Amino acid sequence: MTGVEAVEADGVAERAAMAPPPVYQYHQYPAYQPGRFARLVARLPRWVAPAGVAAVISGGVAYTLLMKPASAGASDQPTCIVKLLTGFDCPGCGGTRACWYLLHGDIPAAAHHHAPLVFAAPFLAYLYVAWTVNRLNLPFKLPMLRISNGALIGFLVAWLAFSVLRNLPWAPFTYFFV
Repeated sequence: MTGVEAVEADGVAERAAMAPPPVYQYHQYPAYQPGRFARLVARLPRWVAPAGVAAVISGGVAYTLLMKPASAGASDQPTCIVKLLTGFDCPGCGGTRACWYLLHGDIPAAAHHHAPLVFAAPFLAYLYVAWTVNRLNLPFKLPMLRISNGALIGFLVAWLAFSVLRNLPWAPFTYFFV
């Protein structure tokens, strides 16, 4: 190898060391094209979602009022499968009866059947009203309720404790046994 060839070979090696790394080719996916259902939902008026939620809530209220769950036992229809099979109150047991008592204005009886639901009901009602008012573009806005993660975890822990304690067969826990 002559001196010129050696210098050229060193220059090639230096240029190769300074070259940027190779660019990897990623698969290019086609752009998202919304389907018929997504296009339909995008064209719906803003009041449809709050009206749909109101229809579901109204159906639940009508069901609760027609079934009269306060006079039903654990084995009557509609039945709680957990209580029917195990004899224990599940975390939701008593919720329908608590709603029935709330609809009739008897808050102590509602709290007896499901205290966490009675506690959460005003917050849930306000969340729905604020969401509806803000969604409808009315001339006024309601502030949205901001629930911190700690408050939410605290509520879930209290609900879990309530669910366990209500199944204990000693006083004062027997008050919550339904």
